[in-house]
Amino acid sequence: MRKIILAITAFFTVAVNAQETVLPAKEQKGLMFIKNATIHVGNGKVIENGTIKIKDGKIEEVGTNIPIPADDVKVFDVKGKHVYPGLILSTSNLGLSEINSVRATQDAREIGDMNTSVRAIVAYNSDSKVINTLRSNGVLLANVVPQGNFVAGSSSIVQLDAWNWEDAAYKTDAGMHVYMPSLLARPGGGRFGGGGGGAGPQAPASDPVKEGLEKIEGLKSFFKEAKAYHAAPAHEETNLKFEAVKGLFNKSQKLYVHGNTVKQILVALDFVKEFGFDVVIVGGSESYQVADLLKQNNVSVILQQPHSLPTASDDDVDQPYKTAAALQKAGVLFAISDDDAQTRGRNLPFNAGTAAAYGLTKEEALAAISLNAAKIMGVADKAGSIEAGKDANIVVSEGDLLDMRTSNVTDAFIQGRKIDLTDKHKLLNERFEQKYELKPKKGF
Repeated sequence: MRKIILAITAFFTVAVNAQETVLPAKEQKGLMFIKNATIHVGNGKVIENGTIKIKDGKIEEVGTNIPIPADDVKVFDVKGKHVYPGLILSTSNLGLSEINSVRATQDAREIGDMNTSVRAIVAYNSDSKVINTLRSNGVLLANVVPQGNFVAGSSSIVQLDAWNWEDAAYKTDAGMHVYMPSLLARPGGGRFGGGGGGAGPQAPASDPVKEGLEKIEGLKSFFKEAKAYHAAPAHEETNLKFEAVKGLFNKSQKLYVHGNTVKQILVALDFVKEFGFDVVIVGGSESYQVADLLKQNNVSVILQQPHSLPTASDDDVDQPYKTAAALQKAGVLFAISDDDAQTRGRNLPFNAGTAAAYGLTKEEALAAISLNAAKIMGVADKAGSIEAGKDANIVVSEGDLLDMRTSNVTDAFIQGRKIDLTDKHKLLNERFEQKYELKPKKGF
């Protein structure tokens, strides 16, 4: 036990010391230019040999032949490089979960089934060592999502260069998250089973479909009560659970329904028809089967983990790669995410790159991790593309950002601030290169 405690202590010591000098950048003031760039705007357009004019953290002008003053202004010449909008991770437990095997670093889940008043933003740890590894791959914004058994609480969008959660907040409490019951009865429970998996042979038989439908009916009753609560002119007592879902009724908040199967998606569509909610499907591995219905009901989809096996055993083995193209063809607004517990969002651009190899164009794939994601999360007015009036969230890469073979992010800007791209991976790489003399030491 003593050895285990010492090992954990040593790990945290290394983690703290590795990035202690990586500080948030200072606010960008005055004029700044990025010139000679191949600009991937994020809306499908590409500008060759373009220039971006930035002032006080905002993009003022994008195009060619933009005059650059001769006086003392900051100019970044990125000739031969590609410039992209900052990528957006649509669903993540970033800052809520640090090390899966250390319980003290887990703050993504609360007990109970109805946690509408839980706010992920107040638990967000802006000092997480995972954050810098994402920035090195071009991810500059993330939707921090609570986890749960049913209704988990509200998510918030954060920018990844901040001293604390207040500084990081980009849009708070923008979505309420519901984790849909499986609604599938499979023998033996297990990975795909319903309510009773793993309970043992002595446990009473359960009907996961019936249990799931009862939960859903209970949630509908809750929403009806919440609607009546908000229709009342005054209240003797404040109901925090009802107050937390007010945004669903006035459309300032979206209902994120986590589910993969057609059954779960059809139940989510009921919330649109009955309450008029703005619904987003998270997961959506079978969404291609009901793409026309999603389009008709204006329901968006976040493909949570394209690098996975199909949901159904009789699906094409490459169906997860092709789903994005099917949604694109149907006109469904969708985003691509990276929910792998190992990569923690770092492979986001490469997930989009895979979709580009299975039916999307490169610019459509880029939009799925930038402008589309911004539209879904309600921040397209200030993020998601390199356009005048938006925040200067910009990534510069020597190669194709969506191709892991050539992608090499050299610079990144959040609201015009040039951020430090040092991360733990790079520091460890340098440490062992020097230890084993794989390259000459600096100064020799």
